[in-house]
Amino acid sequence: MSLPADYLTYPYRRPGMDHERYAYSNLFQRKPVTWPGNARVALWVLPVLEFFPMDMAPKGFRPPGGMERPAPDYWNYTLRDYGNRVGFARIYRALERRGLKASVAMSSRLAERYPHVVAETNRLGFELIGHGVDMNHLHTGALPVEEEREWVKSSLATLRRLSGQAVTGWHSPAYSQTHATLDLIAAEGVQYVSDWVNDDMPYRMQAKSGPIHSMPNAFEITDMQIFGFFKYKPAQFVEQVMDQFELLYREAGKHGGRIMTLSLRPWLSGVPHRIAAIETVLDRMLGHGGVWSATGAEILAAWKAQQ
Repeated sequence: MSLPADYLTYPYRRPGMDHERYAYSNLFQRKPVTWPGNARVALWVLPVLEFFPMDMAPKGFRPPGGMERPAPDYWNYTLRDYGNRVGFARIYRALERRGLKASVAMSSRLAERYPHVVAETNRLGFELIGHGVDMNHLHTGALPVEEEREWVKSSLATLRRLSGQAVTGWHSPAYSQTHATLDLIAAEGVQYVSDWVNDDMPYRMQAKSGPIHSMPNAFEITDMQIFGFFKYKPAQFVEQVMDQFELLYREAGKHGGRIMTLSLRPWLSGVPHRIAAIETVLDRMLGHGGVWSATGAEILAAWKAQQ
């Protein structure tokens, strides 16, 4: 049996990337970036406020933190809901006391159910970014494009209506994307996405409607990875996060500004036995001279102005 003539034909059989979304570039060969005030590191705090429906059923895969028992799974539901009722306030207060900014990724269903969380986000001047409908609406490969388009449009419209903010950033639930996600969110005015964890600095991507940018979101130092998956103790969280920060801080002295992203879920980091670790890393990072606290939109604008 002979193979079809086009069996080995592949349009990207060449050096470089095997897609047209972005071009390859070496981090250490890029043009150095200077942050406002000649800061070495831009500190981007990214609280992730997720809504887990009690009756959620796996669609493609079960998201981290998803319900593990048949409905009604009160045990897991209430543990997650703790973050949206109590834990978020501890994280918000920790940031407020230090005069820090944040970009808050929020499920649109959470915004509808907890209007006081949206109000606090606005009061503190935090940026609000899209986080999909909820953790039961995952952007997986089998999702029909028209259905995903509706999820994107409705979730962004809800956040914009309830907050009055422009909402120009996006972080998909469980970092999930289909081949169409970038095109769909860009068409709705989103300027940056934080799902691609393959860099330490922003880079330009291509959507059908024009450019969109990826913002760095190091998964290895998220509370989901350290507390949720690795089950590390708070002291180990501090050690790992500070190792990341200090290396970036040293690199910035030679190669230009760097970005330190701290991604926090209130149901993991806002509990009494862990919040002190969050405050410790914030204080230690701020103890270094040359740290610029900014939102994702502000960091991206400063970066784009120098490209």
